[in-house]
Amino acid sequence: MAKQGRRAPEQDESQIPERDPTEPGRNPAAFYRAQNVINRRIHVLGMGNVGKFMAHSLRGILPDPPPVTLIFHKREHLTEWETSLKRLHVTTDGDTEYRDGFDVELSYPSIRYMGKEIENLHRPPTWDGQSDDPIDSLIVCTKATHVLQALSPIKHRLHPESVILFLQNGMGTVEAVNREIFPDPATRPHYMLGINSHGLRASKDSFTTIHSGFGTIALGILPHERVREPAPYAPTPKYAPTKDNVPVRPKNPANPAPDTPEATSASFKWSSNHRYLLRTLLRTPVLGATAFSPPDLLQMQLEKLVVNCIVNPLTVILDARNGSILYNYSMSRVMRLLLSEISLVIRSLPELQHIPNVEQRFDPGRLETIVVGIANNTKENISSMLADVRAGRMTEIDYINGWIVQKGEELGIKCFMNYMLLHLVEGKGRMIQMEMGEGIPFVDGPRGGGELILNDMVAMEGDRPEISKEASDGNNDGKS
Repeated sequence: MAKQGRRAPEQDESQIPERDPTEPGRNPAAFYRAQNVINRRIHVLGMGNVGKFMAHSLRGILPDPPPVTLIFHKREHLTEWETSLKRLHVTTDGDTEYRDGFDVELSYPSIRYMGKEIENLHRPPTWDGQSDDPIDSLIVCTKATHVLQALSPIKHRLHPESVILFLQNGMGTVEAVNREIFPDPATRPHYMLGINSHGLRASKDSFTTIHSGFGTIALGILPHERVREPAPYAPTPKYAPTKDNVPVRPKNPANPAPDTPEATSASFKWSSNHRYLLRTLLRTPVLGATAFSPPDLLQMQLEKLVVNCIVNPLTVILDARNGSILYNYSMSRVMRLLLSEISLVIRSLPELQHIPNVEQRFDPGRLETIVVGIANNTKENISSMLADVRAGRMTEIDYINGWIVQKGEELGIKCFMNYMLLHLVEGKGRMIQMEMGEGIPFVDGPRGGGELILNDMVAMEGDRPEISKEASDGNNDGKS
């Protein structure tokens, strides 16, 4: 019988040095026990087409999909879910695939008036269906105009190590969240941005979305305010010669070996939730997700913004499909005037001054080629902004053309065309809202002397044209 040796005293896990687990003499089990346990649960906020598509895709990771929690903002939606089969369906080319196993929560959106949140003293701290459990990974799929209202009720559940992925059209959402929801960088969660190019449109069923066009999702991690150094994979800055013809030394040197980058560098710290959420999205087959550096993702966002700045508002003014702006001399003149302003603002952004080829990438001629190509590919589609205006909903114009106007003012550039288009869209939206909510019609005589006939009013409402289901929820590139 072998003699049992003396058991070595156990070492406190908090004192275990951070070494390679494969190092000789190192106990791999002790190393991994010292790591924080990752919460695999992913919360999805916003049950529009994008939210349903993301949640459905995440549950399709086999053989071990992550737990997914759907956050509803209306009691009737939660009731409808409880009385249904509790499944999400995605229809592609006529074939419908369902996923189940979702958890659900209820989160009432905050009340905001004139941009400020109003405290509701009559609401109990926690309603039936609500939760106060911490959220480690959150995907926000609401419209840009609803992000603040949707995030405010759950901000106490987000901690400094949480990760929030934003999937919205336009620009300026993160800045608004920092200003209104998380003003303190010390307690602010980490952020990721995503650009969705999948074609999605609504279905008659509340828990079904139609996947009308395959695309990709571009992902990027935003550097946190607590770490002010540049993020990894920074592109090579361009050099500007001085009067002595000596190139200026770049402020943020590029990664010397971009093909084999370090996962952790002295200038950027990956959190465990960063790694988990990014890895999970990248291995979701249907999403077609790809990771990019923050500067590259910013340029992709700006290219998508340009398309939205042209296609969405012009189709609202014309009340027509995306192809209506093509093969029209007058519309081409308007488009080029808008693009000249947008191009000048983008090429003047300080964030892009150390990136090469910005002048060529955002040249007005190249931008026009991109816009015309996408409008032609989606010529039979109805833009999401036009669908919002027809339905009397708020549009994302403030985060699209409004962002261009705001940045232009900061840079000393007057964007007259975009300013006019911004208010034309807002004015038409207000006009539709007033028409849909105006007074009860009277018949048989002048106003005040007629007889109220409810049947006429119902008939009039029934004659109102239905909103086309071809518009997608939260996508641009005309695939909405």
